[in-house]
Amino acid sequence: MAIVAYTNKEVDLLARLMRAEAVGEGALGMLMVGNVAINRVLANCLTFKDISSITQMIYQNPGGFC
Repeated sequence: MAIVAYTNKEVDLLARLMRAEAVGEGALGMLMVGNVAINRVLANCLTFKDISSITQMIYQNPGGFC
């Protein structure tokens, strides 16, 4: 069972986000971006209150990885 429900498209989007944000930091940096992304989906706080999927996290406004 997955911690966060996902589609194949969301896995691709998350991989693209991880690469775009941290390719220069190597595999560990990209892994950290992925961890932060999933934590944002799981978080129940004011900043991420309307985020319940990977797609919503990636396209949140304002962008989360500024």
